This record gives sequence, C-alpha cells and structure tokens, in this order.
Amino acid sequence: MNILVTGGGGFLGENVVTQLVERGERVRVFCRGDYPHIRAMGVDLVRGDLRDAQAVSDACRGMDVVFHTAGLPGISVWRKPFYETNVVGTKNILAACFEHKIRKLIYTSSPSVTDGGKPQLGVDESTPYPKKHLAWYPETKAIAERMVLAANGKCDFNPASPVSRDGLLTCSIRPHLLWGSGDRQLVPRLIERAKSGRLAQVGDGTNLIDIAHVENAAKAHLLAMDALEFGSPVAASAYYISQGEPVNCWQWVNRLLAIEGLPPVAKKISFQSAWNHGAVFEAIYKMFGLTGEPPMTRFLSTQLAQSYWFDISKARRELGYEAFVSTEEGIRRMIEDKKKSNSQLRQ
Repeated sequence: MNILVTGGGGFLGENVVTQLVERGERVRVFCRGDYPHIRAMGVDLVRGDLRDAQAVSDACRGMDVVFHTAGLPGISVWRKPFYETNVVGTKNILAACFEHKIRKLIYTSSPSVTDGGKPQLGVDESTPYPKKHLAWYPETKAIAERMVLAANGKCDFNPASPVSRDGLLTCSIRPHLLWGSGDRQLVPRLIERAKSGRLAQVGDGTNLIDIAHVENAAKAHLLAMDALEFGSPVAASAYYISQGEPVNCWQWVNRLLAIEGLPPVAKKISFQSAWNHGAVFEAIYKMFGLTGEPPMTRFLSTQLAQSYWFDISKARRELGYEAFVSTEEGIRRMIEDKKKSNSQLRQ
C-alpha cells in the first residue's frame, strides 16, 4: 500500500513510519522539516504545512491510507495557532482524502479531548466531550476528532451524504503521555525544568496516570489500519491507548529524573495554589499579549495533580492491542540509551 504519515518527523510519527517500513509498505512523510535519517529509510519525504491546502492535497495524491499524527501541542493562551494547525489542518487532510478517494484515515487524538478539568478514573470511550475545555489544545483536538469520525463512510463533507462502501473509513487513536527512547518533548522538558529549579510536585503526590510507550502507540495505529473496514466496529470509533497499568505520577517523574542522574523532585505546591497561579499567568499573558507558554496554567495544574487513567478494553477487544513493550522494558532501553550517550561523550 501507499501510505502517508503527516508529522512523520515527530516522536510518534517516526515510530509509525519505522513500523510501516519494517512491514514493507511504501511510505511518504509530510512534515515541515527535513529529516535525512528518514529519507535514508527509503521514505519519500515531502515538506509542507498542514495549513496549506494545496500542499496537503499534493502530498495525499496517490495514497491509499493516511496516518494524521501531526498537530500543535502546548499550553499557550492563544487560540489561533492551535485552531489553524489542529482544525484547519485536519480539514485540509479530510478534503484531500475525499479528493483523491483515499480509503482510510487514522487520526492521532488525545485523551484530553474528554477532559473538562475533573479526574478521569478508568473512563472508557463512552465518556462525552465536555462542554468546555481548559486549554486550546484539547479543544481543537476534540473539534478535529469529531470532524474525522463524522466523515466515516462519506465521500464528501456534506453531512447529509449517505454512508457508502466506497467512502472514507476513519478512526481515532488517543495515546496518553508518550514516552520512550528518542523522546524530544516530555523528558527533555522535565530535565530542563529540574535543572533550572522550576520543577515542583503539584498536589499531594498520590495521583495515578496512564502512560503509553511510543512503540506501543505506533503499533496501535497500525492495528487500527488493519482492522478498519466497512461495517467493522473500528469505523468511526476512538480508542484510548496506554500501558494498561497506571503509574503514580510523581514516582514516575522521579524515575525519569534518576535516569538522567538527577535527584527526586523536592519542591511541592498544592493543587489549589497551582490552579490559582495558572489563572493569574493566563490573565497576564493575555493582557500583555505575551507569546510562548506560561510557567503554569489551570489545565497544566490539573494534569499534574489529578488522576488520569483509562479503560483500554475496547482497544484490546476491537484492535487486538496489547502493550508489547512493557514499562520495565521501556525503562531498561532508556537507561541503555543514556549509558551509550554518556560513553560517546567521553570518547
């Protein structure tokens, strides 16, 4: 098959590409940057921006399947960048899929699309979208996910169009807290904050969270592609993805810090105090038109202090998903990678 991966140079996207290449698929990547190591895999790399409808259409031409892993994450207070990339960009992907009669679209979403600020304790995919999100990232990802799932079986954007065997088949994958070797976001940001003395435990330290090793999340995407057929339960469905065993958030953070040779988090701040600080920072950034991300937001305070873990039985049942890279194996690999890196630095 001819398969396009948007955001194929990113952490998740690259792992999806790697697994597809290992299966012998013909892969094209659509991304903003250039990645020589991906080109070296025999992948067709096309540079472009999701907001450019023509560039998206050109990248989708000749494809059978699209994995839409690209998106804009973060906690900035400004809506426009998130909307343009996550919503308009996804609309451009859908339009290209209809134009070129692409058969399958697998969308990378986030569990935060159902997060309205309250803990999520073992919730499943029947959980509704909240009336209001605390940040633009989950809000725009939810809008995009709804568009993708509503497009299932359709041949165009018309909501009144009938579902057809020849229509686009869609589903959504919601991995929670990607981690693993090659991470360029979660762990580096933790390390930077810890080294600068800006990392503090939020809340009482008892909150449980789900995590998803990046190779497991990538595998879930491929399983979805294989199972996505007309009339299957996968069509128009969303799936939470994780290791299947929640971890204590702050014990997990300390474990990641230990791999880098850093001490456990010593500073502590209450959830209410972090929430209040977040509200103030959001107001200041909006008032003075500040760019970048505030050091704390209300959304971030909930993510750091509250429990978020999910029932993945639907993914197990309908996709055949299991965490084939265990948490302990993932940690072992990260330790080995750190040792190799240190060894190379000493040479």
